[in-house]
Amino acid sequence: MAEIKVPELAESITEGTVAQWLKQPGDTVNKGDYVVELETDKVNVEIISEHSGILKEVKAQEGDTVNVGETIAIVDESGQASPAPEKAEEKPEDKTEELPKAEEQPSQPTAEEKAGGQRPIASPAARKLAREKGIDLSQVPTSDPLGRVRAQDVESYNPEQAKQQPAQPSKPAAPAKPAAQETGGKEVERIKMSRRRQTIANRLVEVQQTAAMLTTFNEVDMTNVMNLRKKRKDKFFEENDVKLGFMSFFTKAVVAALKKNPFLNAEIQGDEIVLKKFYDIGIAVSAKEGLVVPVVRDADRKNFAEIEKDIMDLATKARDNKLALSDLQGGTFTITNGGIFGSMMSTPILNGPQVGILGMHSIQLRPVAIDAEKMENRPMMYIALSYDHRIVDGKEAVTFLKRVKELIEDPESLLFEA
Repeated sequence: MAEIKVPELAESITEGTVAQWLKQPGDTVNKGDYVVELETDKVNVEIISEHSGILKEVKAQEGDTVNVGETIAIVDESGQASPAPEKAEEKPEDKTEELPKAEEQPSQPTAEEKAGGQRPIASPAARKLAREKGIDLSQVPTSDPLGRVRAQDVESYNPEQAKQQPAQPSKPAAPAKPAAQETGGKEVERIKMSRRRQTIANRLVEVQQTAAMLTTFNEVDMTNVMNLRKKRKDKFFEENDVKLGFMSFFTKAVVAALKKNPFLNAEIQGDEIVLKKFYDIGIAVSAKEGLVVPVVRDADRKNFAEIEKDIMDLATKARDNKLALSDLQGGTFTITNGGIFGSMMSTPILNGPQVGILGMHSIQLRPVAIDAEKMENRPMMYIALSYDHRIVDGKEAVTFLKRVKELIEDPESLLFEA
């Protein structure tokens, strides 16, 4: 027998949550096959098997928290699948570990089943826990979108509280609708936060509590960038097989401005300021599980096409949940673009331990005074710089933002930035 253990994930990550089993007990497993997907604080990680054989047993159910080094599955290297026990005298708990599918798990009939209703869909761990607690699974509410009762639902279920609710006629669960609860006669829905959403929440609160965050604003005339992009985009795509977007312009402008204002490319460690001599720019991406910030490495050494390719690849990986931990670590400054969702103005929150983040917003036609007598409608964008006032003074922050504005309004000047 061989064990599948949770591998070392990253220096700051010691545990994860079982998102889904990609192999089930009884399935053939080859060395190198993905067996289980773990959700960590930052990314989802697929764990491979180092052995070939039959997956004999899983020791953690979906939704369970597991630690680095913990054994989560057993592989029978002899290659013989263990038949599911069927003897009546065997304990239900023994069968829970042997059979792969929740609907095959033995359990005492619920009141709903006795009445001829449908049997609730539940994970093996939930059924086992319900038996131990003497809880009728048909009475347990769940937030699972497929209506599946999980172990945490059983754990948090309070029969006494449920008795106080008015009795409702038993109905088959509707799998596609998340469970809702009645509170004071008004309907609410409870959804358990994912591990990543909890981490995002904790880190944002931590930043606001520990940093002296301040935001300064400016506006940028996007006319020249838009004209240059319109003129060059077809040729650019033909030569580089990637679209020319606005992010590469802003990334180049940010790097140039950071070189002139180095304290925005730094972090605080104890009583020291660490000035970073490299430019790894984080690009905020909205993914299904929440905001992530993959990093474009050595942005100062890359041309427009290389930056656009990196951003496209990272965004695709983020939306497909394929980001590696290395894609998210070590950024020195962050750019976030709320404009793609229609945001006109915002105060972006720092991505700690970084001390600066640039917020881009929607491009809107607005009347602009060209001189004392002439007005024109120009495509304008508000930009915002949030910074940590502990080490970045207002003068440096305003100077940084003004430099970004100047470079975007004269995009050809970016070609001359070292």
